Amino acid sequence: MPVAASAIYFLNLRGDVLINRLYRDDVGGNMVDAFRIHIMQTKELGTCPVRQIGGCSFLYMRISNVYIVIVVSGNANVACAFKFVVEAVALFKSYFGGAFDEDAIRNNFVLIYELLDEIMDFGYPQNLSPEILKLYITQEGVRSPFSSKPSDKPVPNATLQVTGAVGWRREGLMYKKNEVFLDIVESVNLLMSSKGSVLRCDVTGKILMKCFLSGMPDLKLGLNDKIGLEKESQIKSRPIKSGKTIELDDVTFHQCVNLTRFNSEKTVSFVPPDGEFELMKYRITEGVNLPFRVLPTIKELGRTRMEVNVKVKSVFGAKMFALGVVVKVPVPKQTAKTSFQVTSGRAKYNASIDCLVWKLCIYTRIRKFPGQTESTMSAEVELISTMVEKKSWTRPPIQMEFQVPMFTASGLRVRFLKVWEKSGYNTVEWVRYITKAGSYEIRC
Repeated sequence: MPVAASAIYFLNLRGDVLINRLYRDDVGGNMVDAFRIHIMQTKELGTCPVRQIGGCSFLYMRISNVYIVIVVSGNANVACAFKFVVEAVALFKSYFGGAFDEDAIRNNFVLIYELLDEIMDFGYPQNLSPEILKLYITQEGVRSPFSSKPSDKPVPNATLQVTGAVGWRREGLMYKKNEVFLDIVESVNLLMSSKGSVLRCDVTGKILMKCFLSGMPDLKLGLNDKIGLEKESQIKSRPIKSGKTIELDDVTFHQCVNLTRFNSEKTVSFVPPDGEFELMKYRITEGVNLPFRVLPTIKELGRTRMEVNVKVKSVFGAKMFALGVVVKVPVPKQTAKTSFQVTSGRAKYNASIDCLVWKLCIYTRIRKFPGQTESTMSAEVELISTMVEKKSWTRPPIQMEFQVPMFTASGLRVRFLKVWEKSGYNTVEWVRYITKAGSYEIRC
């Protein structure tokens, strides 16, 4: 937090102080009275979790029958404060056997004071990992008889984990076969006009990993992002190799990534957790490769008939294919009868969603939609004639669903994935790509 927390209070629903800890001397000890009078007694607890009284800000959250209140004397990072509260409650629950309420606090106040001294130093949040703290705060909390008994797993070489701050991975892991699975999953969001011009388009993606590696390996991931390649060319003092580069926006990393190394070298270096985790998330707004083009033509023939023609073209490589391709074409609510002609797949009218549902991939017949191909659907729609004056139909956009394996709409590619471990074992790396539809809409 840019401004540190001055104090933290644990209150019950009546406003009684269960536990409090003062970290700084810039606030008085009677600040909790201001919280009771101006917030609790005025019944404004549910309006806003952040209130300013005098020169102090009160950030509070209710967990079970306990209010946790953080008092700051300046403009603090509210998101960081609430994140601290959530992580602290999870830490307390791990000590108390899953319970966190007024009784648990009263039964474990000594342990809570000890934990509060460790997880916050002079008002600044510190390490809140239960795996790390349990290595040197071994006192067990008073558990509720209804809580489940925790599994006691010995963690070897505790000093390395405490000083090395690798709380997401324990030492001593051994696998007969060392493997790394990396999946790049992207969702394409598109809004296209009826004339074929792109109104809004972006890609949100994430890199998922599943690691089964022995020891304490160090991984380095190279992508074809613009910043990383420019930095690499500066280090090697030679021009960037030909090939598409992309620019990543809004990048968020897992806590295992070495941010200092990323800022200096623009490389994703990390010691991975064991098993499955999300390495990073990103967004791309420029240079998006749309996997499908949809060309709709809808004609209203009087008050009782409509003609619908939709052409779908896959614009990805001919050696690729798509799965689960579905096109939903909205029709008026007074639809009575429909007839279809399709070049592939199957189409029907779904009255519950007022759409013509065209499934281009049918598991019993056509399971794949190849790249660089076209399919068309022609439908005749008969409408119920009413005596009420017809209102203009708003024509909701056409929606599309699909999945394209081994294709990325952003063009993101893995250039290399290197694994270093002191024992020097060999690893097997598996990399997969998949692009699916997010909000893929075409106005008609």
